[in-house]
Amino acid sequence: MEKRSEKPLTRDALVSMQVIDAKGRLVGKVKDLAFAVGKTGIALTVEDENGQVQTIEWDNVQAASDFIILKPQQESMWQQQGQATAQPMQAQQTNQPMCPTCGRPLTWIPQYQRWYCYNEKKYV
Repeated sequence: MEKRSEKPLTRDALVSMQVIDAKGRLVGKVKDLAFAVGKTGIALTVEDENGQVQTIEWDNVQAASDFIILKPQQESMWQQQGQATAQPMQAQQTNQPMCPTCGRPLTWIPQYQRWYCYNEKKYV
């Protein structure tokens, strides 16, 4: 199994990052981080292109590097919250996320519950 480096993400790194659902659709951009009293963990405050703000708990994030990818099971939640009309990223020709490094389509690896880039030979 590949050893990956766990680099902490700062607030400054997360703010303004694009948030993408598991099918490669743009959900919005991170505006801020939030903490709830009595709960552990953080949440992302995300604003879509229409100015609507929603909160996404960090547990729902699959990966974060150059952009944030949400876990697949969250898709039905986004559709219920009116995100079914989210537009695909402009460079996106398919319904799967693209590698932030090389721009090629990523592959979902169920065993590890992560997206993988075969071109870069690494997990996102």
